[in-house]
Order: sequence, then structure tokens, then C-alpha cells
Amino acid sequence: MKQITKAQAKKLMKNSNGSFFSVDFVKKDGTKRTMVCRLGVTKHLNGGELKFDPSERGMMVVFDTVASDYRMVNLKTLKKLKINGNSYKIL
Repeated sequence: MKQITKAQAKKLMKNSNGSFFSVDFVKKDGTKRTMVCRLGVTKHLNGGELKFDPSERGMMVVFDTVASDYRMVNLKTLKKLKINGNSYKIL
């Protein structure tokens, strides 16, 4: 498993062009979360806006394909990323 930085992982996710990817991270309550998700999904938007900028808090909005809903990934606690057939451990 190749090792990359959090910044490199963020760049890989942002450049995924709607491809599916899997992330492992630690949630705010301290529990581990594994999520299969993708970026660029607009089908389920309801027109509301966030009251804060997720990137300022080290978060990224993704579409959780299992829950069929939008979720936040905590980039500060990111542990693993699987994308384009490659697995990465986050430093």
C-alpha cells in the first residue's frame, strides 16, 4: 500500500471526475468510518446551502453511495483512500 499525504489524497479525490472511491476516517465522536462515495452528484440536492465552508474546517462534502445521501469526510483524520484501483495509506 502506497503512502501519501492528506494534501495528495484531497487532490486525488477532487480530481476523481465522479469516480467511486472509498475512504476510512475517524468521525467527530471518535468512531471509525468507512464510506464508499463520489463527488459531483447533484441529483439529491434540495436547494439549501451550508452555513459554513467545509474546506475551512478540513472537511469535504461527498455523496455516500450506500446511504444515498450527502456526508462530510474529515480530511484531518483520513486514514485510507482507495481510488482508481489503488490503495493509499494517509500519513
